[in-house]
This record gives sequence, C-alpha cells and structure tokens, in this order.
Amino acid sequence: MQGLIFAHLFLLGFFCLKAASSVVWKRAVMPANGSVRVATYNLRFDSMPDNITVQQTLAALPDPLTAPPFLGKTGEQPWSTRRIKVWQDLMSEGVVLFGIQEGLVRQVNDLATLLGSEWAWIGVGRDDGKQAGEFSAIFYNKNFIELREWDTFWLSNTPFDVSRFPGAGSLRICTAARMTLKTTSGPINFSYLNTHLDDQSDGQRRLGASLILQRARFEAFHSQGGPVIVTGDFNSPSTGTDSGAYMIATGALPPEPINATFAQTFAVPNGTLTNFVLDDLKAKAPRANVGGNFATFTGFNSPGDTASFTRIDFVFGGSNGKWTATQYKVGTSLTDDGVLASDHRPVFADITLQ
Repeated sequence: MQGLIFAHLFLLGFFCLKAASSVVWKRAVMPANGSVRVATYNLRFDSMPDNITVQQTLAALPDPLTAPPFLGKTGEQPWSTRRIKVWQDLMSEGVVLFGIQEGLVRQVNDLATLLGSEWAWIGVGRDDGKQAGEFSAIFYNKNFIELREWDTFWLSNTPFDVSRFPGAGSLRICTAARMTLKTTSGPINFSYLNTHLDDQSDGQRRLGASLILQRARFEAFHSQGGPVIVTGDFNSPSTGTDSGAYMIATGALPPEPINATFAQTFAVPNGTLTNFVLDDLKAKAPRANVGGNFATFTGFNSPGDTASFTRIDFVFGGSNGKWTATQYKVGTSLTDDGVLASDHRPVFADITLQ
C-alpha cells in the first residue's frame, strides 16, 4: 500500500511539474514595436533549507476551491513553500526578462525547473564565480530574447577578481549581458545589467553604483547608442542618508573613483555620452500607468506593520534613450494564506525598445 501511495504521489508530482513548466499565465506575444516586460525580484536567500523537491511541492498543493485560513501563516516560510509563489508572481505578469537577487544555486535551479525549457538563465555565485553564494542571475524567455554574450564583475576595488569591498557585509556582483529582442519588425540589440548592492556598507554601495554607471555608459556606446536596462536591489532609497548609490546612479552625485583598469577597459571616447546617467523608470512612465504600491522591501511583517517599508529595488534605463517606459508597478508578495513569497516585492516595467 505504501508503495502504491508513493508511486501515485510521484506520478502526480511529475505531471504537475510537466504542466507547470509549460504554463504561461499571461501569454506574451512577439512584439511588433519593441515592447518588453521586465522585472526585478529579490528572492530572499534560502535561509531555511530542506530537502523538499519542486515535484513534492507541486504534488502537495492544496485544493484551489478550498479557502485557506485567511492570513493563517505569519513570518518567513521555507523556500520550498515560497518558490511556487515567486514563479506565479512572475508568470502571471507575462514577463519575458527578469533579474533576481539573493538566489542560491538551489533557488536558481528551482526557478529554471518551474519556468521550463522556453527559458534560460545566466549568472554565477558571488563567492567563487561559480556556484557558491548568492546569484544576481538574469532569466530570459528564448522565444523573445536572444543572448549574445555576458560576463560578471565584482563591485569592489578589484572588480575583475572574486573580491569583497573592505567593510562590506558580503561580496557583491553585477551580471552584464548583451541581448537581442526579437520583434516582428526586426531585431533590437540592447544591454542589461542586474545587481545587488551591500546592505551594510554605504561605501560599497557608492562604489558599486559608480562601477555600474561606468559599465552602463560603455554599453550604451558599444551598442552605438542602443538602449541599456539596469535592475537590482540597491539597498539605497531615493532619498535619505543611505541614498548615495541611488544619487550617483541617477546623476545627483558624482561617481566615486574606481579601479583604473576597469575604467580603462570600459572607457568611451572623450566627449561621448558625457552626461550619461540612469533614469528611474518609475518617474518616466505616464503617471496614470504607475501602480499604487510604493515600498519594494517589506520584511516578513504582518500586513499593516510598515516599520521596514522602503523603496530600494529599481528598474533603470540609460539616459542615452532608445527606450520608452509605458508602465511601472510594484507587485505584491502576499497571498491570502499569509505566505509572503519574499521579504521584497517584485517590480515590473513595460519598456518599448528602439
């Protein structure tokens, strides 16, 4: 009897997984005008690891016609519970390109499993340049996006080496990609950078923003003025004492001095893109098309506890243009059962590339 039950659960999990990997909640279609929906999502690292597989989670999903105890769960839940919610958050919005932060290798692989064969991802673990530590990975739907090349650099004084900025809480990285958006009227080349700045060191955040700004400017030049998208958790709000990284990225403060070799490698000719900065797309989208949620970090707090609410996750566009922001919103991580998919909310932006 136990063998039959196990076999039944195994087959149920297998067929649920097959179904999940083929589902697109909001079907994206190949754009005619260069429109693409982008997202950034800090997953919250797998701080409560267990051995529950994706198949087992899918097989154990509750009856959707039975109401759960409203807000019955509180606080942080294991990744094995949260991962389905993260996947649902992303797929229900029809994204074709997104960056994550804090994902350990298990989390990256779980998302890849749930997304299925239409999707691919790039990135490395920040602790060894391979699989150790958190990833700032980029996921893309291969039906709409083609990857041309990519690399990773460390947000430190030695950005080409696996390294930590002095005083930073963790090693920090940026994943940089050159991609092509497929449209019915022809391909559009663009660059995409995804990152996660430090939560403890303002100096690291400022240096990280300066390195990213240098690289984004180079990408704008390298692609002959093509669009540049930057996403990430900057741990730096747009105002206040910790806003230095945001202000450097957006041009309100000058960049910090950076590694000379990095500056030379990603230099642009004198007089080229001299005023290049990153534009906060929330301010560039039509006001009526900006969603009502403001905070992107909420913590694992109960609804109404707003003590830690802050906006630190962003989608930027290079000020060289070649893009138009048409919609911007902060989603929600909370479902009626009380589970928060992450201590961050996903951020979505509709961008038309030119």
